[in-house]
Parts: sequence; C-alpha cells; structure tokens
Amino acid sequence: MTENPASSATSANADAKTTAKPAHFIQQIIRKDLEDGKHQKIITRFPPEPNGYLHIGHAKSICLNFGVAEEFGGVCNLRFDDTNPEKENEEYVNAIKQDVAWLGFQWDGEVRYTSDYFDQLYTWAVYLIEQGLAYVCHLSPDEARAYRGTLTEPGKNSPYRDRSVQENLELFEQMRLGKLAEGSCSLRAKIDMSAPNMNLRDPIIYRIKKAHHHQTGDKWCIYPSYDFAHGQSDAIEGITHSICTLEFEDHRPLYDWFIEHLPVPAKPRQYEFARLNINYTVTSKRKLKQLVDEKHVDAWDDPRMPTISGMRRRGYTPAALRDFCERIGVTRSDSMVDVGMLEFSVRDDLDKNAPRAMCVLRPLKVTLTNYSEEKIEEMVASCHPNRDDLGERLLPFTRTLYIEQDDFREEANKKYKRLVLGKRVRLRNAYVIEADLAIRDEQGNITEIVAHIIEDSLGKDPADGIKPKGVIHWVSATHNLNCEVRLYDRLFTDEAPDAGGKNFLECINPNSLEILYNCKAEISLAKATLEDHFQFEREGYFCLDSKYHTQEKPVFNRTIGLRDSWAKMDDQE
Repeated sequence: MTENPASSATSANADAKTTAKPAHFIQQIIRKDLEDGKHQKIITRFPPEPNGYLHIGHAKSICLNFGVAEEFGGVCNLRFDDTNPEKENEEYVNAIKQDVAWLGFQWDGEVRYTSDYFDQLYTWAVYLIEQGLAYVCHLSPDEARAYRGTLTEPGKNSPYRDRSVQENLELFEQMRLGKLAEGSCSLRAKIDMSAPNMNLRDPIIYRIKKAHHHQTGDKWCIYPSYDFAHGQSDAIEGITHSICTLEFEDHRPLYDWFIEHLPVPAKPRQYEFARLNINYTVTSKRKLKQLVDEKHVDAWDDPRMPTISGMRRRGYTPAALRDFCERIGVTRSDSMVDVGMLEFSVRDDLDKNAPRAMCVLRPLKVTLTNYSEEKIEEMVASCHPNRDDLGERLLPFTRTLYIEQDDFREEANKKYKRLVLGKRVRLRNAYVIEADLAIRDEQGNITEIVAHIIEDSLGKDPADGIKPKGVIHWVSATHNLNCEVRLYDRLFTDEAPDAGGKNFLECINPNSLEILYNCKAEISLAKATLEDHFQFEREGYFCLDSKYHTQEKPVFNRTIGLRDSWAKMDDQE
C-alpha cells in the first residue's frame, strides 16, 4: 500500500525501502473490480458514530478505508452515523475530524452526516409502506423480543403486521409529527419472522425519539435505525466498497435486502474484515467512558487511554500508527495482536526521527572542585547520531551539575558502570570526572557529590591511561530548564483486562502514572514546541503535554521507554 505521509508525521525521514507485502483480500477485490470494469472509480467511506472518541481500533479502519481509496486513485468520505442523538454531541464530531486529519488523511469534499439524508430516508420508509414491505408495530419492547423467537426457534408475526397500507401511512405520519409517545410503536420492515438470520425478522427501521439533534435540531422526533440508514447512505454517496468489521457480517443480508427493495441510485456492496483486538487494552466505548466518568483517567485524551487523542497527547506519531496498521495487515480471521507491536512501531519511528536531549529526572548535585565558579564552557552535541540534518546543540558546562540519583553509589560491584566514590565516569559530550566525597543531610540522604574533572579529558581518554567505567547524562545546575515529567505506562496489568467476566477496573495498573517535579532538563528544551518529540538520553522518548504544559511550567510526557520493560517482566514470570 502506498501512503502519503501526514504533514505532522515524521515519516519523511523514514527509510525509502519497504518490504513488498502480498495484497490483502480487500485490495484483491478492488483490483479485480477495476480490471473487470465493474467500477470506474473507487469510493469508500469511514462512518463513525459521534458518541465517543476514536480509539486504536478505529485507526485500523481509517487507514484501511482511506488507504485503499488512496492506493487505487479513489476517494474516501467521512460520514458521521448520527442516528442516535441522545448519545451524540458536537465535541465528539470535532474530535473525530481532528483525529482523521492528524493521521494524515483528507476526506473527499465536505464532512457528511447521515442526518443530511433524513428527508430521503423518510421518503424511502414511506415507499416501503406503500409497497407493503413495512408496517407500524405497537408491540412493547418486551413483547417484540418474545415474538422474535430464538436462534433455534422461529419468531411469530406481530398482530399488527397485516395492517393496511393506508393505516400504516397514517400512523407513520403521526409518529413523524410527534403525536405518539416514545416507545409506543415503531416502524418495522416486513421480511420473514422465520428467517434463520435474526436480523431479517422484521427489523425496526424507525423509532420515536423526542430528542434534540446536534445537526438537525428539533426537526425530527423519529430516527432511522443504523441498519436502515447505513446502506442507503452508502447508495446515496455512490460508495463502491462498504468496508466494516466482522460483527456486521450477519447484517449484510439486511443491508442487501434494503438495497434490492428500494429505488436507490447505486448498488453498494458490503465487505467485512477482522476488527483489531489488542492485549493489555480495552476498546469498548462504554468502558472507556466509564474510565473517564469515574475519574480513573483525567479525560478521553489521557495519555494512558487507547484513544487516538490520548496517543497523540502521549507522543505517538501518525507515522507510527500507520506503520502499525500496515504491519498487522487486514484479514477475516479474529486474532489478538500484541501491544508490543504498536510500541515497536512507536519506538522505531521516534528512534529514527526524535532529536536527542538530556534531562535529569531525579537530580543529585555534583560540585567539581577544580573547575572555576565563573567558568562556563559550551559543549557541542549532535542532535541525532544518524541525522546530520537535525544539527547540533550547545550544552552549558559549569562547576555545579546535576546527575541522576541512581547514577551514583558509594560502593558498587564491577557490573555497575556509573559513578562510584574513587572511580571515574564520563559525562556525556563532556569531561571524565572522579567522585571524591558524598555529602549527606541529617536524615542520612546523599544530597551532594564532591568530585573533580580529569584534566584534558574532553573528547579523549585521560592521559594517565585510567579509563572511565561508563557514560552518564547530566545538566548544568545553573543553566537548565526546571520542569515536570510525567512517566506513563500501560493502563492495565492484565493482558486481557475485560475477558472472562473480569472486572476490568480491578486490572488497572496502580503505577500507570508517576509525576516527577523539579526535574532538570538541558536549556535547549526551553524552545521545544508541542509538535516536537525527543529522546531523553538513557530515559526514553518524551514530548510536551498539550494539556498541562505552560511556558512558566513546562510539562513533559514519557511517550515510551527505550526498551520493552514488560517483555522482561513476562520472561521472569
């Protein structure tokens, strides 16, 4: 699949060589349709419900629908399936548009809404009544369930099924005018109450809902069902390939029935693919909303959430998500994808494209006794080891520095490659130093290291031949950016948090967020923007937080660690 990189993505610098993959089944279908002359132009659509934020599963659908249209020279529509106004609002509409655009895709023309077609859908409902193919039914919801039958038993005809066309037209008009109460009746298609496919047992196509609609206001008090609106909206837009997930496979006969029995302007065809199932993740909108409503996370865009907006805020890139969707492929077989594949794509993109920087998360002061208090040197450091185009940065070097608390021990074995009393270590892009003394406070905590630089060791080994044991990062104690750092991890500790009747809330990782205050970052990061991504050397990949960051209080989010710490834990179990 050939993809045009998103403007906000960093894929422009990715390797030009890609491994050719066999075409997946939808690509094969489209290619054959074009070769056979069945279609002259491919038109797909992405039809989200505006009742929540999009998640990683939607990213797969977006990449598939927009991707195949792009690959075969077609177009993809963005159409909101807004048939359930009580659960929808403009906030979700705007968030979805932002997510699609951020991933790097452009829908064809204006944003579309199923509500744009409410007048036509109503006309077609009347047409079905006139053809004797729909009727107004006054069974209560409980009665309708009883009449519907089961998977092993046929249903029974509603006592209202044989009403006259004229009576049905009058009742449907009363429904439209709001003269009948919610729940008192519905409009049903007249198909076959003994059909093996339950979806064909006289499905509801219109319900009374006296609810305000975010697009149409109070014009309507009856709303079409998804099954009735879906295929007909596809037909109106001339969709050639209506691509959805496998749970809609049983709905396809109903989709086709409506297309066959209505005077629609086109004959779209539905195709199903396996939805994305990913471990350590919950993607149910209901459960994601519960996490937000019960304050287990701070919003839909919490960086621990599997929402596209949450991943964007955490620092995932469009290129990484598109690469992940490409890697997992498109099949008709349900399977569980390891979240490590997503994390690999994120690391791979950031490793290639994120400039390097230094930030001390848990500072420990170091004083260099043989370095003048007035002296300031500017060390030159590359922004990326393999990307000369990213340039260089200047690091102020001063008498007092900060290093990580974990980078010092008074005593250590030979495996410890950091600073030890009486031993040497190299400061990244700077001198070799040797620790002389550890100063403690009244509680016995080490608060400062007294050390000295090894003369003439800048960029070379010490003249006395005693080499440092390792390399650690540092920042100047007098020239740095004081900041807050948020260390995010997986939201759930269980790889299947909502499987087997488990309460997914009991699987929440208590260590999914750690907030560190008064971290010390190199001064160049004062110029960072919300679009930037960085590798904090030896710590992981980070970005500014779009919600809490201010110029007065910089806040960085850890996007992901340098290595997969969860894989190590799994190996130990």
